[in-house]
Amino acid sequence: MKGDVVFAVPGDLNTPTGGYAYDRRMIQELSELGWRVEVLDLGDGFPRPADITRKAAKEKLAAVLAGRPIVIDGLAFGVMPEIAARLRDTHPLIALVHHPLALETGLTGDEAGTLQESERAALTCARAVVTNSVATARVLTADYGVGPDRMTVVPPGTDRPAAVRRDAKSDGPVALLAVGSIVPRKGYDVLVAALAELASLPWRLTIVGDCARDAACAAALKADIARLKLGDRIELKGAVDARELSGFYADADVFVLPSRHEGFGMAFAEALAHGLPVIGTTAGAIPDTVPAGAGVLVPPDDRPALAAALRRLIEQPDERVRLSAGARAAVHALPTWRSSAELFSRAIARVS
Repeated sequence: MKGDVVFAVPGDLNTPTGGYAYDRRMIQELSELGWRVEVLDLGDGFPRPADITRKAAKEKLAAVLAGRPIVIDGLAFGVMPEIAARLRDTHPLIALVHHPLALETGLTGDEAGTLQESERAALTCARAVVTNSVATARVLTADYGVGPDRMTVVPPGTDRPAAVRRDAKSDGPVALLAVGSIVPRKGYDVLVAALAELASLPWRLTIVGDCARDAACAAALKADIARLKLGDRIELKGAVDARELSGFYADADVFVLPSRHEGFGMAFAEALAHGLPVIGTTAGAIPDTVPAGAGVLVPPDDRPALAAALRRLIEQPDERVRLSAGARAAVHALPTWRSSAELFSRAIARVS
């Protein structure tokens, strides 16, 4: 047995996002490695919790037995510097940063500045910082003062599903798939605008992602689809379970997600694992995940470049086959969940 560790998460661990999926799987893997993991629900609403939620989170964390290591998901950790300061002398704190809060799309300059200041202050209280990509680690070092002596990069693992043969089909529409919560950072507005320019081509798009995370963004997306008369070609599926999601990957021809930032981008790795050619952006950690031979990356918010990439893969089935082969080869360079959990385990052990 490795010992006891508390894993503090902001709200429902079953929330359908990549960050929560990472937390769920890491908790499972750490348990299988011998850690006795206690999951602590800090409450909903982070990174903007209500006062009563913040107070309850403080009380829950203060009640953890002194000396026990606490892993705190960055969605909450970054806005609790005062709580982190109270705990730093009694508990080994491990901050898990999926991506810095200030890099969320749609924030005003003042909001981003406040979040960066808060998260920077909180991170000074952490004995260890775990992050999910080299790209995010670079940001934390440059802008948040986290030195390499406290940093451990633990990328998400990637399961290896059964291979799906993707031939150069030329009949029927090309099945495009996008996976990710309906929030501004994912760039769905740019995707719909780019596809509107390609209405003469044979394609259909399925979007799989939680529509409840940002009601205004979801409403705007639906309005864009209606305004551009694409309702019969774009389907919003909402959040789905893992088995259903795997079916969507298997049935798709191309994965596309023009994110404005990704701390890692688990959906990109999952697409590669399913042998899908990828269209993404050069933002954040995406270029570290998707090699040139497996996809096409364009600058974020570059609608013409995105439309050109889509046209290329819709019109050229042989190119889809080539990139699909590249995707299948690329996945072998991605870590398994067990190997990632072993890195996480060592990070906890060093401060325990």
